Amino acid sequence: MRYNFDQVFDRRRTGSIKWKFYGDDVLPMWVADMDFPPPPPILAALHARVEIGDFGYELPSPALGERICERLHRRYTWSVTPDQIVYIPSLVTGLNAVCRAIGEPGDGVLVQTPVYPPFLTAPANQGRVVQMAELEAVPNGRTFGYRVDYDRMNAAVTDRTRLFILCNPHNPTGEAYSRQELMRMAEFCERHDLIICSDEIHCDLLLGDTRHIPIATLAPDIAERTITLMAPSKTFNIPGLKASFAIVTNPALRKRLMTAMEGIVPWLNSFALAAMDVAYRDCDDWLNELLAYLTANRTVVTEFVTNQLPWIRTTVPQATYLAWFDCRNAGIAGNPYEFFRREAKVALNDGIPFGAGGEGFVRLNFGCPRSLLLEGLERMKAALERMDRN
Repeated sequence: MRYNFDQVFDRRRTGSIKWKFYGDDVLPMWVADMDFPPPPPILAALHARVEIGDFGYELPSPALGERICERLHRRYTWSVTPDQIVYIPSLVTGLNAVCRAIGEPGDGVLVQTPVYPPFLTAPANQGRVVQMAELEAVPNGRTFGYRVDYDRMNAAVTDRTRLFILCNPHNPTGEAYSRQELMRMAEFCERHDLIICSDEIHCDLLLGDTRHIPIATLAPDIAERTITLMAPSKTFNIPGLKASFAIVTNPALRKRLMTAMEGIVPWLNSFALAAMDVAYRDCDDWLNELLAYLTANRTVVTEFVTNQLPWIRTTVPQATYLAWFDCRNAGIAGNPYEFFRREAKVALNDGIPFGAGGEGFVRLNFGCPRSLLLEGLERMKAALERMDRN
C-alpha cells in the first residue's frame, strides 16, 4: 500500500475535541472523525494557500462546481448542474437550514431512530416538532442489523408533518439502503407529501462491495422533493475545515433553502474551497486504500466482539467507520457509555442522545490505526471480565 494507515498520528498536540475532551488516560473512540492525516494532496493545497497569503472572502470557482457534477455523474450517473449546488459550511448547518426552510413553527419533522443526534435537535432549534419512528433491530446471531418499520412510520406521521430527514448511509447503524428500500421510503414521502432531506455525508465510506444510491436519483419526481446533503469532510478527514454542499434540483425548493440561509449561514472559507477542490480531483487513490483499511478494521471489530465479548452484539456496517454495540445483556449496572469510560478508560458515544432505541447502546469509531482499535477493544474486554458476574 502507498499510504501507511497503521502509523499512529498524535492528535493530542492539537486542539482536537476528540482527543482533548477526556483525560490523557482515556482512549477516545467517539467523535466521527478519523485518526489519520488527510491525503497528502490536500495538505499540499493548504500549504500553498498559506504561501500565497490571501485569506479574503472567496466564492466557489466554476471549476469546483463542474468537478462536483462530474463526480456525481461518474459515481451515480446523476446529472446535476453547478447552479443546483448550494454550498454550506457543514452538514449540521444544512440540517438546521432545511428545517428552517420547510414548513412553519409547530410543523412536524419525521426521523428514524436511533440516529445522529443533530437530526433530533435541528427541528427543535427551528421551532419544529420531532416525530420519531424507531428502526426495527434484526438479530443475526452475535451481530444484528436494522430495517425500516413502516408501521412506526405511519404511526408517527401527522397532517402537520412536512419533512422527512433520511440518513443514508445511516449513522449509527451503518446501513446502506438498497434501491428497493429507498423507493419504498420515497413512495411513503410522496403519499404524505413530504420533502426529503437526505444526509449522505458518509456516501464515499463504503465497505466491501457496498454501493451507494442517492435517493434523488431514483426518479425525477423524487428529485423534485429532495434536498441532498453531501461533503468531503468525513471521507477525507477534514471536518474542521467546514466544507459541505447541498444538491437541490428543484428551483423553488432551492430558493426556499437559500432564503432560510440568507444572513445566517456564512460562505465557505478559502481553505475549505481549496481542500474540497483537490479532494475531488486528486485523492481517489488515497480513498481506495482507506476503504480497504476500514473494511479490514470492520472485520477486526466483528470478530473481536463475536469471539471475545460474548456479552455484546455488534452491527456489521455496510458503510461508515462506526460500529453500534448492543450492551443490554452485558450485565452492566447503569449506562454502558459511563461504564466503559470509567472502567476501561475508553470514550465511546452514549446511545441515549441517538433517540428511541439508543438506550443501552454505544457507538465505536474504528476509523483509526489498528493498534489503537485493538487497544480499545482489549480495554473493554478487560473491564467486562473484571465485573462480578455472580
